[in-house]
Amino acid sequence: MTKYLYDIPLPQARLIFEEALKAAGKAGILGSEEVPLNEHALGRVLSIPIWARLSSPHYHASAMDGYAVHSDTTGLASPASPIELLIGTQAAYVDTGDPLPAWFDAVIPIEDIEPVTETVVDSEKPLKMIRIRAAVTPWSHVRTMGEDIVATQLVLPAGHILRPVDLGAIAASGHASITVARKPRVAILPTGTELVPVGQPVKAGDIIEFNSIVLASQVIGWGAEATRYPITGDDFELICQRVMDAAREHDLILLNAGSSAGSEDFSAQVVEKLGELLVHGIAVRPGHPVILGMIGKKPIQIPIIGVPGYPVSAILTGEIFVEPLISNWMGKSPQTPMTMKATLTRKVTSPAGDDDYMRLAVGRVGEKVLAAPLSRGAGVITSMVRADGITILPRGIQGLPAGSEVEVNLYRHPNEIENTIFAIGSHDITIDILAQFLAEKKRRLISANVGSMGGLIAISRGECHLAGSHLLDPESGEYNVKYVKEIITNLPVKIITLVGRQQGLLVAKGNPKQISSLQDLTRKDVAYINRQSGAGTRVLLDYHLRLSGILSDRIRGYHNEEYTHLGVAAAIASERADCGLGIEAAAQALGLDFIPLYQERYDLVIPITYYESQLLHPLLDLLWNIDFKNSVASLPGYNIDSMGKIIL
Repeated sequence: MTKYLYDIPLPQARLIFEEALKAAGKAGILGSEEVPLNEHALGRVLSIPIWARLSSPHYHASAMDGYAVHSDTTGLASPASPIELLIGTQAAYVDTGDPLPAWFDAVIPIEDIEPVTETVVDSEKPLKMIRIRAAVTPWSHVRTMGEDIVATQLVLPAGHILRPVDLGAIAASGHASITVARKPRVAILPTGTELVPVGQPVKAGDIIEFNSIVLASQVIGWGAEATRYPITGDDFELICQRVMDAAREHDLILLNAGSSAGSEDFSAQVVEKLGELLVHGIAVRPGHPVILGMIGKKPIQIPIIGVPGYPVSAILTGEIFVEPLISNWMGKSPQTPMTMKATLTRKVTSPAGDDDYMRLAVGRVGEKVLAAPLSRGAGVITSMVRADGITILPRGIQGLPAGSEVEVNLYRHPNEIENTIFAIGSHDITIDILAQFLAEKKRRLISANVGSMGGLIAISRGECHLAGSHLLDPESGEYNVKYVKEIITNLPVKIITLVGRQQGLLVAKGNPKQISSLQDLTRKDVAYINRQSGAGTRVLLDYHLRLSGILSDRIRGYHNEEYTHLGVAAAIASERADCGLGIEAAAQALGLDFIPLYQERYDLVIPITYYESQLLHPLLDLLWNIDFKNSVASLPGYNIDSMGKIIL
């Protein structure tokens, strides 16, 4: 029976897969191998316990530089009545680590003795002695045999993941090699005629193949071995041949892309032809078209996972299915992420029938740990780069309101979260430059681009440390002050100028439609791309449209929105639009022409409590840092003359 894109709950899919693995004898450690005991054994998993062959130390060893003695001979020594011991018969010099001479049971540190040389009549040589002024107890300053390890005792159990200290303990117990779980061998097969290797020229319709790099890196990070196969085009028979070749040498096959229901999605058919298709479609987002199957004939089968092509789906498929399988094969428990409770900064929706893996940026603002949802697109790999963690909204929940508490499975250590500066507001390229400079000062700056108005509202709600804003007051011609006073009424803030910048129209290279002013936006052959409502650039546009007497409904594309200047530039570069209002740096970044129109001021709005905090000190210092200022000044259309000036 073809199980064709029939989404089943994740627990059911896991159970089906686990039963098939048990039937194929693939439910535990795949095998063991003996490896030398050296630094390359780090991170390997013991498949049998380590029992001590030797005691450590395996002799009574001096723990100090000094003189070995028998404690009984020192019993009468005191500061007032020192005694002298003859070197050779009553005392013997030892260095740290030397064996204790026979009949001696203690060591006196060298700093606690007084050397004595005494001449005796008729003696061939002067007698060498030591004088001591305190008695010693038996076995003082001696590492007795077996103090650390006693022969035959358990040093480390099976299933232990080896750390640097473990390697030392194993060596001390007399072993030169260890028996560890064999590393699983994983084959990664990228498929798709549209794929091109990394570093090759690309044209429209081409996709750079990087999923195999990510999957292989995950596999290696989890302790297995990865083999990346060359790209296979959309050829059913050739894909079948590649899978069979991989099956001969590997324990698991990851067949990347072609797992959905398109005309050239062959993965399910390949699994059906070569073995048994167990599952096609799991109720998780992103990543629902996952394929689980077994290649070969019972009872000799190996597992295959059809990994979706969208990068976020591929990454999460690795975390959900591949990591637990590799851990099981290596005899260790699946990874358990650190978790943290956090409060959602905005309302989120979720498909009712799926477990929704939602990516989050996380930071502490005051007493609250906040989680800002990131882009939900399965193809947006940067959402995984920016993600501090993931929360799972289970099936049956269609979303959560702003302010809901969620549990975050962290990708970062909590210490990094504590050193995170949360910025919400208008997008500007200088914020990205700030983030780079702050990284050198052990601070992370994460930003959510929701527009100037959204940033001020976020500050009033206590949801960020600062907001970028460039809101023009049409009546006074002043930036930001009026809006800050109207929106942020519950706490004192400072407004600090970051940059002056030039806004203008972004158009295609060469300006083929000869656009020169806002009047041209009303032409029927011109398609406009706008910024979102509440963005400072949108406010600026609407202000000048009113001054010019231009009605927004005469502009084709006025309601088509992007959330960043670079998003506007990308829309024009990809010919989705002919022009849009934005900054010159965005035009330069994507090779567009720029028609300058207006000068504006871009400010940082910072609550005083954070302005005075240690967290933001490095950021504020950068506003006077010559290297940072030069980096910003090098961008086209930027002016740094007022950087750092306090406006309010």
